[in-house]
Amino acid sequence: MLRALVVLLLLVNLLLLAWRGGWINTGATAPSRLEQQVRPEQLKLLGQQAASQLNKLACVELGPLETDEALRQTIAVLTRAGLTAASWQAQTTATGGTWALATIKMPSKEFQARKEETYRNARIAFEPLQGFPDEQPTLVLSRHDSEAAAEAALDAMSKRNYKGLRVLRLQSPSQQTTLRVPRLDGLQLSRLDAVANPPWGERRKSCEVAPAAGAAAAVPSASASSPAPATSASGAAGTVGGAVAPQPAASRAAARAASR
Repeated sequence: MLRALVVLLLLVNLLLLAWRGGWINTGATAPSRLEQQVRPEQLKLLGQQAASQLNKLACVELGPLETDEALRQTIAVLTRAGLTAASWQAQTTATGGTWALATIKMPSKEFQARKEETYRNARIAFEPLQGFPDEQPTLVLSRHDSEAAAEAALDAMSKRNYKGLRVLRLQSPSQQTTLRVPRLDGLQLSRLDAVANPPWGERRKSCEVAPAAGAAAAVPSASASSPAPATSASGAAGTVGGAVAPQPAASRAAARAASR
């Protein structure tokens, strides 16, 4: 009895020594766990209204964005709204330029009147140039999708002895990008709504919400597990489970009578 008491006291002293020396780690107050937290200051509790918005899903398309700066600013807005690069899809389309066969910048009203009269008599269509204040007044005779086509039109008019014409670029070839965000929650959507003077301007529209990744993967697996369609009536009449179906007794009797 005394020996057991001595052993018990020894174990208690050892446990007390280990606890004071920090050898027994309870995990509740370890400083290393606090150091492993990643930006804990960003964690905050959501109210009931904000939490309900997480269940609201939307899809938006931003663009087309015509400049690299507009694209960069739009990506920055999406990032601040809590979206990652994997959350959106970039759709890029190239637009061709426009070139015109046009007159030179006409020096006077009298010169313009003579040019217009010449083209009317030759039944050549023309229209005033719009949107280029520094080139006024100028007449546009034709529009072309490439500079080479406009140069060919100019060469054809020169061979007909028409002077004072040139090739004028109306629109440079460009590349436009549309950012499609197929799934964003109500909180992220509200952050986009709160942006003043967004870089996409009025070019924003709704689209169909993409299904969740898990739901999309379940569709082919469900179809693969569905049973095969039943055989047709004509096939079922001839075979049963791959074997020839037995004929009824009346059919066998008729066959014997016919063979006699």
